[in-house]
Amino acid sequence: MKEIQLLPEQGNYYKANLHCHTTYSDGELTPEEVKEIYKEQGYAVVAYTDHRQYHNFSHLSDKDFLAISAMEVDINEFGNVQWDFSRIKTYHINLYDTVPHTHSEESITKLQPERKYYDMEYINRYIDEMNTMGFLACYNHPYWSLQSCSDYTGLKGLWGMEIYNHGCELDGLYGYHPQAYDEMLREGQRIFCVASDDNHNSYPQGHPFNDSFGGFTMIYAKELNYPEIMEALKKGLFYSSMGPEFAKITLSGNRLIIKCSPVKKIYVRTQGRNCHRLAASEGELLQEAEFVISGKEGYLRVDIEDEKGRHANTNAWFLDNIMKMQLEEEG
Repeated sequence: MKEIQLLPEQGNYYKANLHCHTTYSDGELTPEEVKEIYKEQGYAVVAYTDHRQYHNFSHLSDKDFLAISAMEVDINEFGNVQWDFSRIKTYHINLYDTVPHTHSEESITKLQPERKYYDMEYINRYIDEMNTMGFLACYNHPYWSLQSCSDYTGLKGLWGMEIYNHGCELDGLYGYHPQAYDEMLREGQRIFCVASDDNHNSYPQGHPFNDSFGGFTMIYAKELNYPEIMEALKKGLFYSSMGPEFAKITLSGNRLIIKCSPVKKIYVRTQGRNCHRLAASEGELLQEAEFVISGKEGYLRVDIEDEKGRHANTNAWFLDNIMKMQLEEEG
């Protein structure tokens, strides 16, 4: 069979923060200030996801920077622990607008979900409505939200979820959610995963609790413009990271070949408990691994870890989809 590039080796990768708060909600920086500090750190894309506030910041976009119109909505639990919010379960969902020119800020801001935490039929109907309007729905930070698999595996219509949230990691060392992502996949949710900052910038840059520049998503697109970035997001042409970078991932026949920045571990997670894995000896690092795929894995997703314990993750590739890709390549 022909070689399939699961992650392209060459092309344009754009560094993105897909979860950001500004002075329009509970962030400390203006949208303009966020753009400035993120551009200085090599970011090309920021999704402005203020709480319950939809804004179109297209005027901030230029040839080197793209502002994605978005917002974060919430559905809070009710009737529990006398409204001590630190113990209230909640759904937080980022909505990324793929067609911002068709929506007014006022009309979208009004489309907040009702407070029906235990009504999964309603929640899924709301997500479906937003999908119909052209929004990609991303489920956020399950641990911070005090949720278990019984709360989130029944969600439908999601485009993706956060596998890493840097702000939550700083809040309580609970920002990394690989188990939640696998639980979703194993329940039949064919969704993508992103790493984000969820930055509020309550602490200045350089402070150990500053929540910028810790989680990012690398998006593969032809050009830095709104339609191309949105098309790449829809297709899952990206990976998420806390620091390490992927260079190339290909499937040649039954051989999975992975190339990346120097790391300590390269793992391929699957639908079952068995992983393909490679780890460096003490004092050494890895930049490449090759594994033989049996065809029984269900899905493949690559997780690498560097010397600092930082991870990078691909989206999951289901073997039935890979087989279709291979057949299409063969013509």
